[in-house]
Amino acid sequence: MAKYTSEGKLQAALRYLDGKESSTEIAESMGTNHAAILKWARLYEHHGVEAFIKRYTNYTVQFKLDVLNYMIEHGTSSRETAAIFNIPTPSTLDSWKKQFETKGPDALQSRKKGRLSMKKETKRQLKQAPVEGSSEALQARIKQLEMENEYLKKLNALVQDKEISPKKTR
Repeated sequence: MAKYTSEGKLQAALRYLDGKESSTEIAESMGTNHAAILKWARLYEHHGVEAFIKRYTNYTVQFKLDVLNYMIEHGTSSRETAAIFNIPTPSTLDSWKKQFETKGPDALQSRKKGRLSMKKETKRQLKQAPVEGSSEALQARIKQLEMENEYLKKLNALVQDKEISPKKTR
């Protein structure tokens, strides 16, 4: 299914709500399925033109809980609830519901995207090198040398493996 512009979705919803064409006819003319036309029509009924303006938002935990409560109290499907609350995809509601059922309300907390930053304690530990000659410094040096030794052994094994394996002929 191709992506459609906000204007295209609005026009399809208006054509359907006008009542002169069926969702199937509109879908065929646009190259989509009739369920998409019905979804766009529901969105337009609930939110008007605003439904087709893209928003990038993080939902609060309270909002997520309110949406889930509404869905349970009114017995609406995730598709219908998504249309009512102008949530772009119904699968978002399904994942909220699953998270809530398995891990509780804390699971609905938004997570930061991207790489995690180093914790302050870890940074401090890296900055505070052990005192020269202490047992901690000696243990750290032993560990470093053991890792270097293992690395060199693996590297040597790879080099020997390449020398032993027969060369490929064309």
